[in-house]
Amino acid sequence: MYRTPLPVCVIPPPLRRSLALALSLIQMMDTQKEALCRIISTLANKNEELQSFLEAVDNTLTGLQEESLKVTTELEAELEHLSSTLEERGAALRDAIKEEKQRKEAGLQKQMAEGGAALLSCEELLEFANQTLTITNEEEFLKAAKQIKERVTMAPAFRLTTRPVASENMSQFNVDFSAERAGLQRLHFLPVPRAPQIDVSSCVVCDNDITVAWQPAGEAEGDGERIERYELEYRKTNRDNSLRAAGDACWEKILDISDTRVTISGLKFDTRFVVVRVRAKNKAAAGEFSEPVAVETRAFNFGFDAVTAHAELKVQGDTVTWEPQGVKGHDPRLRGKENKSSSRSATPSPNKSAGSRAGRDRFAGESYTVLGDMEMVAGCHYWELRPLADWKSFSVGVAYRASLGRFDQLGKSAGSWCLHASQWLQSSLAAKHNNKAKALDWPLPQRIGVYCDYDNGDLSFIDVERRRLVHSFKTKFSQPLLPAFTVWCGGITIVTGLQVPSFMVWTSIDNCISVCFYFEDVLILSVSSGFYFD
Repeated sequence: MYRTPLPVCVIPPPLRRSLALALSLIQMMDTQKEALCRIISTLANKNEELQSFLEAVDNTLTGLQEESLKVTTELEAELEHLSSTLEERGAALRDAIKEEKQRKEAGLQKQMAEGGAALLSCEELLEFANQTLTITNEEEFLKAAKQIKERVTMAPAFRLTTRPVASENMSQFNVDFSAERAGLQRLHFLPVPRAPQIDVSSCVVCDNDITVAWQPAGEAEGDGERIERYELEYRKTNRDNSLRAAGDACWEKILDISDTRVTISGLKFDTRFVVVRVRAKNKAAAGEFSEPVAVETRAFNFGFDAVTAHAELKVQGDTVTWEPQGVKGHDPRLRGKENKSSSRSATPSPNKSAGSRAGRDRFAGESYTVLGDMEMVAGCHYWELRPLADWKSFSVGVAYRASLGRFDQLGKSAGSWCLHASQWLQSSLAAKHNNKAKALDWPLPQRIGVYCDYDNGDLSFIDVERRRLVHSFKTKFSQPLLPAFTVWCGGITIVTGLQVPSFMVWTSIDNCISVCFYFEDVLILSVSSGFYFD
C-alpha cells in the first residue's frame, strides 16, 4: 500500500539564525540567573551578618553606657566613703589631743590652787613669826615660838611638790601624713585581670559534655594580682562566630570556677556549635572575656513527624502515646479478660477505629506507626527510647519511607528493621525484619539506645542501663532511612541530640558484630551472632 511521504519542513537560514540567537540568549539568561541567584544568596548572608554585627555593636554600646554609669557611681561612693573615713579619723585624733590637754590642765589647775593656799598660809606664818620677835615677855615669847614651830611642821608649803605635774609638751601628737598623701596620690583603679586564652587542643566533646580548658590569666599576663575565680559563658548557635544571630540562645553562665577547666554537662546537641568564652576575676574586678571559641556539637537531632502518625497516636514534643478513639475493644483490661485462654505470644492488635484518616501520609489500620522527621543518608547516628510506665507494646527501628505503605507494620517489609518489645500477656523481645522475627533472651530494657552506621550497614540496639548489646542487624542501606516507631497501649519518649556514647567500641570478629563497653573500668565484650538480612 502506497503512502504519501510526509512533507519535509525546511527552516530558512534567517529563521534558523534567529532561533539559534534566541536559544543562545535563553542560555545566557539562565546562566545569568544562576549567577544572580548566587549573588543574591551571598548578599542575603552578608546582610544577615551585618545585621547581627550592628545588633552586637548596639548591645555593646548600651552595655558600655550602663557599665560606665555603674563604675562612676561606685567611684563616687568610694570617694565618699574615703572622705567619711578621713573625717572620722581626724575627729578621733582631735579628741585625743583635747583629752590630753584637759587632763594636763586639770592637774596644773589643782597644783595652782594648792600652791596658792600654801602661799597664803606661809605668809600668815611669816607675819606671826615677825610679830613674835617683838615680844619682850619671856614666857609669851617661848609660847609663841612653840606655836610657830608646830605650825611650820604642819604647813602645806612644806608638803607641796614644787614641780608641775604636767609639761606643756604635746609633741606626741604631731602627725606626718606624707606617706598617706603619697598613697592618695597613687590612688588608681583596681588592676583588672587580662583575658585568659582558651586552649582549643585541650577542649573535649564527649557524651554530650563539653570540657573547656584555658591558660591561667595571671600566668599568661604576668599579672601580680591573684586570680580568685573564673566565669564561663556559653550559648548554642548554628554560626561558627561570636556574633549572635536571630534565634540564637542567650549566654548561659557558670560562676565561681576555681580551676582552669570546667565541664558543661547534660547538653542536648540541637545546634551545630556551642560558643564558649571565659574571663578571670580577682578580689573585686572581672576582666575581659577571652576570644570566643566555637565548639562543634553535631549530633542526630530529630522529632516525631506528626503528619505520619496514626490517628490514634498523640504526638506531643518528644513523647508519643496511644489514645484509642472510643472503641471498647481498646481497653486492655477488657481484652485481657477475653484472652486469658489465649496462648499467643505476639502482641494482639486492637480493632480498627472507624475514625477518619488525616492525609495520605498518615499510617492507618493496625499500623500504629509514626516516623521521625529527619533522614539518615550517611554517617553514624544515635538516639534513645524510654517507654512510659504504662506501656504494653512498642517497636523501634529504621525504615525506608518509600517501602512502608499506610497499613504496613515495622519489621514486616524488606525496607524496615526494628526491635519489638511487649509485656502483653507475657514479656517478649524480638528483632524483626522482612516478616521474620528472632526471639531474644534478654530482659525488657527500660532505656534502649539505637545506633545506626549508615555507611557500614550496621543497626544495633543497646540496653543502656546494663551497657550491653541486645541485637545487631548487618545489611547494606540503599535509600534514605528514617527513625520509625510503633506504639500500642501506653507510650514512649525519645531522647535525641545525642552523640554516640564513648563506652561503645565497635569491632568485627568472624563475620559477627561485637561491641565493647567500658563499664567501671572493666572491658565487657558482647557479640551478636549474625541475624543479618541483606
